[in-house]
Amino acid sequence: MAQRVQSVQEFLQDSFYPLVAALCSEEAERIARKNNLGFCELVKPFCRLTSEVHMRDPNNQLHIIKNLKIAVNNIITQPPQPGAIRKLLNDVVTISQPAEGLVANVITAGDYDLNISDRSVKASVPWYSSWKDTLMGLNTSTFYSATTPWFEAYRESFLQSMPASDHEFINHYVACMLVVSSSEPDPVEQFLKLSQEQHRIQHSNEYSYPKWFIPNTLKYYVLLHDVSAGEEQRADSIYEEMKQRYGTQGCYLLKINSRGSNRGADEQIPDPWSQYLQKSSIQVQESCEDGLHTVISNKNTDHFIPLDGLGNDSKDGLSNNFKTHPLQLDHTSDSGCFDGTDYLKSNASLHESKKTNTGTPHGMCLTLTDHDRIRQFIQEFTFRGLLPHIEKTIRQLNDQLISRKGLSRSLFSATKKWFSGSKVPEKSINELKSTSGLLYPPEAPELQIRKMADLCFLVQHYELAYSCYHTAKKDFLNDQAMLYAAGALEMAAVSAFLQPGAPRPYPAHYMDTAIQTYRDICKNMMLAERCVLLSAEILKSQSKYSEAAALLIRLTTEQSAWMGMDSDLRSALLLEQAAYCFINMKSPMVRKFAFHMILAGHRYSKAGQKKHALRCYCQAMQVYKGKGWSLAEDHINFTIGRQSFTLRQLENAVSAFRHILINDSKQTAAQQGAFLREYLYVYKNVSQLSPDGPLPQLPLPCINSSATRVFFGHDRRPAEGEKQAATHISLDQEYDSEFSQQWKDLEEQVVAASNKSAVSNFQPTQYCLNRYSDNSRFPLGVVEEPITVEVAFRNPLKVPLLLTDLSLLWKFKPKDFSSNNNGESKELMTCGKDMIGAEVISEFLINSEETKMARLKLFPHQTGELHILGVVYNLGTIQGTTVLDGIDSSVGFQTGKYIPNGTSVRGRQDLEIQGPRLNNTKEEKTSTKYGPDRRLDPIIAEEMPLLEVFFINFPTGLLCGEIRKTYVEFMNVSKCPLTGLKVASKRPECFTFGGSSTILTPLSPSTSEHSSAYKTVLKHSTSVCSLMSSASSVDFGAGTGSETEVIDVPLPDSVLLPGASVQLPMWIRGPDEEGVHEIHFLFYYESIKKHSKMSHRVLRHTAVICTSRSLTVRATAYRSNALEDEKGEGDNMLVFVDVENINTSEAGVKEFHIVQVSSNSKNWKLQESINLSEDKDIKLANREKGKLCLKSVRCKHLLDDYTFADIIFGNEQIISSTSPCADFFFRSLPSEFRRTQTQQSMNTSQGTVKQSLDNAVRLIQKCSEVDLNIIVLWKAYVIEDNKQLILEGQHHVVLHTVGKEAFSSAQKQESPEMVLFNFFRPESTSVPARPSPDHLSSLIKTSLHYPETFNHSFHQKSLCVVPVTLLLSNCSQADVDVIIDLRHKTTSPEMLEIHGSFTWLGQTQYKVQLKSMEVSRLQLKACFVHTGVYNLGTPRVFAKLSDQVTLFETSQQNSMPALIIINSI
Repeated sequence: MAQRVQSVQEFLQDSFYPLVAALCSEEAERIARKNNLGFCELVKPFCRLTSEVHMRDPNNQLHIIKNLKIAVNNIITQPPQPGAIRKLLNDVVTISQPAEGLVANVITAGDYDLNISDRSVKASVPWYSSWKDTLMGLNTSTFYSATTPWFEAYRESFLQSMPASDHEFINHYVACMLVVSSSEPDPVEQFLKLSQEQHRIQHSNEYSYPKWFIPNTLKYYVLLHDVSAGEEQRADSIYEEMKQRYGTQGCYLLKINSRGSNRGADEQIPDPWSQYLQKSSIQVQESCEDGLHTVISNKNTDHFIPLDGLGNDSKDGLSNNFKTHPLQLDHTSDSGCFDGTDYLKSNASLHESKKTNTGTPHGMCLTLTDHDRIRQFIQEFTFRGLLPHIEKTIRQLNDQLISRKGLSRSLFSATKKWFSGSKVPEKSINELKSTSGLLYPPEAPELQIRKMADLCFLVQHYELAYSCYHTAKKDFLNDQAMLYAAGALEMAAVSAFLQPGAPRPYPAHYMDTAIQTYRDICKNMMLAERCVLLSAEILKSQSKYSEAAALLIRLTTEQSAWMGMDSDLRSALLLEQAAYCFINMKSPMVRKFAFHMILAGHRYSKAGQKKHALRCYCQAMQVYKGKGWSLAEDHINFTIGRQSFTLRQLENAVSAFRHILINDSKQTAAQQGAFLREYLYVYKNVSQLSPDGPLPQLPLPCINSSATRVFFGHDRRPAEGEKQAATHISLDQEYDSEFSQQWKDLEEQVVAASNKSAVSNFQPTQYCLNRYSDNSRFPLGVVEEPITVEVAFRNPLKVPLLLTDLSLLWKFKPKDFSSNNNGESKELMTCGKDMIGAEVISEFLINSEETKMARLKLFPHQTGELHILGVVYNLGTIQGTTVLDGIDSSVGFQTGKYIPNGTSVRGRQDLEIQGPRLNNTKEEKTSTKYGPDRRLDPIIAEEMPLLEVFFINFPTGLLCGEIRKTYVEFMNVSKCPLTGLKVASKRPECFTFGGSSTILTPLSPSTSEHSSAYKTVLKHSTSVCSLMSSASSVDFGAGTGSETEVIDVPLPDSVLLPGASVQLPMWIRGPDEEGVHEIHFLFYYESIKKHSKMSHRVLRHTAVICTSRSLTVRATAYRSNALEDEKGEGDNMLVFVDVENINTSEAGVKEFHIVQVSSNSKNWKLQESINLSEDKDIKLANREKGKLCLKSVRCKHLLDDYTFADIIFGNEQIISSTSPCADFFFRSLPSEFRRTQTQQSMNTSQGTVKQSLDNAVRLIQKCSEVDLNIIVLWKAYVIEDNKQLILEGQHHVVLHTVGKEAFSSAQKQESPEMVLFNFFRPESTSVPARPSPDHLSSLIKTSLHYPETFNHSFHQKSLCVVPVTLLLSNCSQADVDVIIDLRHKTTSPEMLEIHGSFTWLGQTQYKVQLKSMEVSRLQLKACFVHTGVYNLGTPRVFAKLSDQVTLFETSQQNSMPALIIINSI
């Protein structure tokens, strides 16, 4: 690669040079190929003239041309494709790298010390050179090159690969060489064919490429003679003939190959071709392999195809390889982009091919004399052929322009001046029309001016060129031909700069206008880039670094592709040059330099230039390091690490990646994803250096050890149809301290009931351990039952993490806990898998910033002590986690198989859980001490039975009070039999397994699907009298000596064998309160064989039932006025039952039927229904209310058993004394009993002095109490899915007090009104307990017996005496003294007017003592003096207990007046 320090003028001159086409015959090309060179490549090193050249301008002034360079190229008939140009430019930048091991120099700029190699930055201004010389030791010089080698190579290749266009002629062919070998049979005929071929190419419409400068192209005839093989005399004779035919100025005899190919290679002949062919070898080699062009080489040769050389295949003896350009892509590619798979070849094969091509010798048949001959040939061609032709063409164009413009332009200008004034205001670029598509005809004067300007520029006549460009610019702007105008502006600016003596300043605004026009109007980024490259060099040479940097950055802002090419490589190079501009300023802008180096490095990386990217980032890191800019430093470190690793600089990569994973990273998701992926990849490669070492600790993901949960047991089975497994405990349930305490209380209660006594040191069974549980004890696991450890992983990054092959790390110590060995250790010759089986999670994805739980299982196969140490896994990521255009493509990775990116590392993390802080003793309070947390250290105990419970057809929605029959299946899934099955619940009133007399039929749920939940019999009589039965509360688990919350499950033989299952019926009753109810079932069971570590096991189930309103029942008991019934069978009461349908229409209930009312009591029973009109069901529609009046009598004998009396309103009798009716009744009693007992205990005073007083109060209160329970049984008709369903249910009403209304459900208490708060403590005065007036009035029951109407003749006898019997009934269980006072007179005037006055005859006061429950009769006489209606209820009755004082004496008032009618006869 040519790396010369050039001045800006030399660079600009070398950027534009005359182009000469070459058309060679096949034989001539073969002769050149003996040197592994094509003809054009053969002459390329000699195309620069070493001597001055003279020519005359149109004014006949002598013009000197210095250091002229021409280019000889093969004819290519297709323009290069953008994809191939992109590949060429990428390759030339890749192979041009700074020398390795180059000693860096320190530049001190402000507070920064920058290490920059000598060849990275070179000052280009005088003031900077002296400053830099003192620091870098550079030789003083006037100017320095401001470019870098890779940028020079890119710029040179870019300018050479630009396709020719119609708006300019500077890269059109000026002449054409026709090359024929002297060994051909008829060389003159071959010249004729080549000439015709060139004429066809230029003038026929078949070819639009290449472009030719003028129609009459110079044809130069070259006879190529092979000295080693040809006859020199024949060559001379042919040359003489050529001179006669073409003239001495138009032909040449070139003799080469003076050295035969068979001679040794001992002679050291210089190879001037290598530096020119290096830049094209990669491109040509890739083109040949990938099919990037259609230049065909000779199959017998193994050399590479030249960049612009011709092949050896010919048609009709001529080379026709001008059909396509060597940079032409395959015709099947329409997008202009090559296949990425071919482009991304392995570095090894590419390097090998490069080495092979660059090592090929050139010019093996040439001697130094041949070199001089070729050089002389180029000079002769230039002196005698090319330059005279150009000089002649310039004169012709000048004459044509003078003759043509003189008439047309003068007339046009005069007209324009006449009508619009002499001066035309210039328009801005934004105001001009987009007329870039305007095409001039070839003979247009404007194009002739441009041709003349380009020819003058090529021969270094810059003053005349500027004048022509300036004139053409005005004409193009007037015509608004913007593409032509921009080209003229561009070349006018360069011409102005290159004029010797600098008569005018550099018109930078010309270049700015041209760049803007190319970019914005013409949309031609390639031409805009050429302007930028030229103008930036000119500005830098004038020390205008700020303007040059702005110009370079201006073009990098374009994100769109140009000519189908990505802008990454272009932007990287321009940004890097802009950065060097900032550092070369008089006051170096270091931070701007670093920032733009970062941008350049980023674009280098995108373009695939890894070494250049690493170099840019390393230079920028010197500025950002240690300045507190964490985001920038992270980005630079990451990129340096990535590029270093790509270049196999592992130590540098590891050093750069040490800060890329920080928990509180401020990076974006895309950046963090890049950090993580690169870290994993580098870490994996570094870890492979020591593969046998211990597993390293991985920093990701974060583990919250305190949130680790451990679960002992199998996972809950999912529901199968109507079969639902018990909920038990699972890791899916959130911890609830209140529920946890409830389960603990239930277990303690059932353990106490099983052991017949309370357990002193009770420890609840722990199935799930977490941060809230008591972890001070070693938890217990069971052999062959899994242990699930839930580990809380937190991903602090914004990109997902993929853990693969995730499992637990553990340590196990076998021990035998049987009674014989007492937990001694035993040596076992088994491997780890035989003792503990570990589950492996193949893939575990943690999304960005997500906390996710991983559940890992261990399967213990032996007893012993297990210690869970941590987790082991492969850390990796998934594909597609980068962010493109702000869209995170990892959002879609939620479920299913994840696609890893192929990079993962194996490592571990330990689970270290800190126990609770101790705060009991003084020492613990004053210091920081933590207790043990043993949740990860379970003890594996012996085998235990394992129960599974399934609920079949368990309802989720019920009406309040509804009874539903379901089945429960108990299954022993272990290898040990279980016994002692019990169930405990805080809601025993909601379910029952039936009493001891329950018939366990039907055996399966399907056979009882449509049957009633009750035991029923057909009604035999049509009366509504009650049918009686009796039952003991002990049969239903409601005895006074047992806890009702603990219920024995009636297993057959009380044992469930291994693998056996049994289905038992269970009735469910909807709670009386509307809403959602949770019913907790705790199943308790034991093993037949006693174990030292585990005595029992429990199984939890929580059932959720939603109840909706159905009926509300109110009942009130009143004493009958009659002291005896019709049969004289003792006391009786009237019971009024109000039933209201409060169901809402949403439940779908059509109506309720009251089918039966039953009573339950030890003392009372329902006898009959009063005033029932018809013998049928009582129907209650929505919001209807029904009222029943029932008669109740005392039972004859007081028994311990409860008496059930059923009053039937339907066709079937529900036997209320059997399951489930009696069950739910007895289950509903305990809470009422406890409430009553609590009230009694509260009312009981302390001390022995008041014992008798309390007994008296209790006896008086008991008089008004009634132990009568009402059971209302109903059916509901529901319409569901166009089917009518019949639901059954029952409501209970407990009557305690006569005259007091009782309800089936608790009534809502209205919130009390706001009252003032008292801030004093009330005095605790001891008030003697007194019975209420209601209780006292119920002590004695009175009744008057008399005739309702009495006829008397007052004319015969003025006094009317009527006999009246007063019945007194003692309602208490003690002796009562009764005083009857007849002296009471009614004093109310109203009463006198209505009832009149009468007199009792005889004794006015009676004293009677009544025994317990005794009835006494007292005969009285009432005297009346005239007719009327009288109230006989005037006697006052006083009662007191016989052994008490008169403290409780009170009047017993009749409940209703006793009216008598006295008639006169």
